[in-house]
Amino acid sequence: MRIGIDARFYGPRTGGGGLGRYVAELVTHLQRVDKQNSYVIFLRKANFHECVITNPRFSKRLVDVPWYSLAEQVVMRREVAAAGVDLMHYPHWNVPIFSRVPFVVTIHDLILLEDEASAHATTNNPFLHGIKQIGHRLALECAIYKSRQIIAVSEFTKVSLLKHFRVASAKISVIHNGVTPALDSKRVSLRDLGVYEPYFLYVGNAYPHKNLSFMLEAFARLHREHPAVQLVLAGKRDVFSRRLEAEAHELGITGNAIRFVDCPTDEEIAAMYSHADLFIYPSRIEGFGIPPLEALTHGTPVAAANSSSIPEVLGKHAKYFEPDDEQRLVEIMNLAVLGDLISEQERDEGKKWARNYQWEETVKKTLEIYAAAKKII
Repeated sequence: MRIGIDARFYGPRTGGGGLGRYVAELVTHLQRVDKQNSYVIFLRKANFHECVITNPRFSKRLVDVPWYSLAEQVVMRREVAAAGVDLMHYPHWNVPIFSRVPFVVTIHDLILLEDEASAHATTNNPFLHGIKQIGHRLALECAIYKSRQIIAVSEFTKVSLLKHFRVASAKISVIHNGVTPALDSKRVSLRDLGVYEPYFLYVGNAYPHKNLSFMLEAFARLHREHPAVQLVLAGKRDVFSRRLEAEAHELGITGNAIRFVDCPTDEEIAAMYSHADLFIYPSRIEGFGIPPLEALTHGTPVAAANSSSIPEVLGKHAKYFEPDDEQRLVEIMNLAVLGDLISEQERDEGKKWARNYQWEETVKKTLEIYAAAKKII
């Protein structure tokens, strides 16, 4: 079977966060595992050379059009048809609506339907944003109803799909993401990054559903008692992170008390995980959530919101707080500063838990979805 993968999100730097990581790991591990099917990997200029081909059954095709655009609808449909693939895998819901090529789709979350703040978060004018929202809904419905199979990255996402759409449960398969083993980061200098111990860490984007304003308010309270503690936020700098920086200054979190690290490398992120006193994940809604698992691989204590898929993914290996319970988060932060939050045994158990999430297993189960979709074609 000749399979196409829309890999324009390839890599965290281009695709952003978990979605970019998912696409990169999917392509990388498929090349290691699959020796039978052939593949066409659709990429943008920004990540075309980042995607390294190691399997002769794989080839790359340049399709440099932005996601969520009209050009995507027109050009991707044409390029997919020209590539002559039997099946497409869209790792996100932004599928070309009028394409006739059979496909499977991965749904990571339904944040645009579940979280009103994120649904209306935009840098466009309201009219254009409204038009874009209609287009997004059409593409999402096409992805759900026209797909041969649906991959959900968590049970939480599957339940959300069944709540919002009339789709058969049997059509949806839950396949968890993997987590990359801890990297060697000995050559990374935290001081060069502007990071100073002790510090708390957040990794990811600054979209409204991430609930980072709440985290800032809790940290502002903690910082009055422990002024030496730094808050580090690692991720792509954009309009949302700049707004957050302004909020921090209004709360009196200034100077070295807060540090935004723009687009860190994997090795730099690993170094930050390794030395953090606490990793904080306050998100109100997540389809999966890779960063707290990455923190666990380094033995770093994790404080996480008790919401959406997060308890499903982390189990008992996090200190939980309700997404609006500031006092509870401050208590967890305080215990982390004092070194009394978790024991060495709990650190080891967290590392062991994270090893349950293997990208190889994710890919093997994904290949089963391709095979099931082939039977339907």
